[in-house]
Amino acid sequence: MLELKKILVPTDFSEFSKHSVNYAYQFAKRFDAELHLLNVVEDIYPIVPEPGTPAPISGEYLSGLKESSERMIQQFPTEDWASDLSVVRSVISGTPFLEIIRYARTEKIDMIVIGTHGRSGLIHALMGSVVEKVVRKSPCPVLTVRPEGHDFVMP
Repeated sequence: MLELKKILVPTDFSEFSKHSVNYAYQFAKRFDAELHLLNVVEDIYPIVPEPGTPAPISGEYLSGLKESSERMIQQFPTEDWASDLSVVRSVISGTPFLEIIRYARTEKIDMIVIGTHGRSGLIHALMGSVVEKVVRKSPCPVLTVRPEGHDFVMP
């Protein structure tokens, strides 16, 4: 029998994320599971073109982003249902897919619910997909939620 005790929802606070949080909430409610909301503030230093080149964004800016994310995650989601569940909120810095996988392993997550942005073509080829990398490397099952299509409806 499937037993879910911890469900992880990586979020960037977008509408796509809100849609996936709704799915995760329904699973968490059904299985009486703990819901983990995770935001990863992307560490942009690795994309500086050459060593020694001054970074266009300072450490103060990045710490400001992290503080802003910590405030936002405390208010996310805005629905009243969050009081029904045990919700763990975390903000970390790093490469998004790596930190999501690391968090899932460390916290012994049973399922990841993640929203897709539905990108394709050139943008997808240039940017890659965090979701694809999470699906490939995840230590647990991953439910991907597309932005359009079917809403979750309880039977």
